[in-house]
Amino acid sequence: MAQQVRAVVARSKGAPVSLETIVVPDPGPGEALVKIEACGVCHTDLHYREGGISDDFPFLLGHEAAGTVEAVGEGVTDVAVGDFVVLNWRAVCGQCRACLRGRPWYCFDTHNAKQKMTLTDGTELSPALGIGAFAEKTLVAAGQCTKVDPAASAAAVGLLGCGVMAGIGAAINTGNVGRGDTVAVIGCGGVGDAAIVGSKLAGASKVIAVDIDDRKLATAEKLGATHTVNSRSADAVEAVRELTGGFGADVVIEAVGRPETYRQAFYARDLAGTVVLVGVPTPEMQLELPLLDVFGRGGALKSSWYGDCLPSRDFPMLVDLYLQGRLDLDAFVTETIALDEVEKAFERMHHGDVLRSVVVF
Repeated sequence: MAQQVRAVVARSKGAPVSLETIVVPDPGPGEALVKIEACGVCHTDLHYREGGISDDFPFLLGHEAAGTVEAVGEGVTDVAVGDFVVLNWRAVCGQCRACLRGRPWYCFDTHNAKQKMTLTDGTELSPALGIGAFAEKTLVAAGQCTKVDPAASAAAVGLLGCGVMAGIGAAINTGNVGRGDTVAVIGCGGVGDAAIVGSKLAGASKVIAVDIDDRKLATAEKLGATHTVNSRSADAVEAVRELTGGFGADVVIEAVGRPETYRQAFYARDLAGTVVLVGVPTPEMQLELPLLDVFGRGGALKSSWYGDCLPSRDFPMLVDLYLQGRLDLDAFVTETIALDEVEKAFERMHHGDVLRSVVVF
């Protein structure tokens, strides 16, 4: 039988979100019903509310989540009732050209639950990133559930569902940061700070944090940055070069998603270095670079999709590091809030003093 639960819904563009009763179907073939324990408030949710992703209102927001599997549909074998899982928005298909070439982290045909959750009047909801976890329970494709150690804090490891994984993966998976490498991270929000943590995990000898906010730089330093640069008062490119013997960093991670900061990343890298774009640009943005510089500087210009992660591989490994005390995911949880405080959390995003507000059920 379908269940009625409380959830946060964005009904129209730019309007405050509301706490509503929604209807969640029983899982069908290949689907899982998950009781949510915690869900982070990500900037992507705000983009949905503002109409920056699509106009498919009403949206069921929330996607950085962990919880317990309550029911599974026909054919589901990878997870079972009672499993503690982290949700992800890129459930790989196993059949597309990327998967068949052994690169499932690039899967071109990721999928979500086929059934729709609805308002009580039958209006279909669009779940954010195919998840919709600002809800007491949500329906997802079973492949969006990754079983992890239940000893972990749901509020902390749920953040692997988006921002923290995107940043760590940008460093480790996409940037291939190695022992002794120099790294610069431009933009020290949640994703940029996670890239700093990932670079530190990978053994980088020097991690340079670049931002325009001293408070964010202070947080970046606590999370492992060896040097900080306030690009309001210093030229970011020159500062990174000065800190790397005049050469530039081996890997520069751009976690803002703007043409100006991408150009900084491009010129702040060493010859044959790597630029990783993990910040998400808006559709109208354009980038101009001299083609001769693209050729002459060599190296690689990469985009990082969700940290190029493979949840079945990366989530359990990172949760184990967390439980061993080697990965401080708790540091990303600035505050825990109730379900009806999501709108206030959106407002706090603009103050620059929050890595993540996390809804705890």
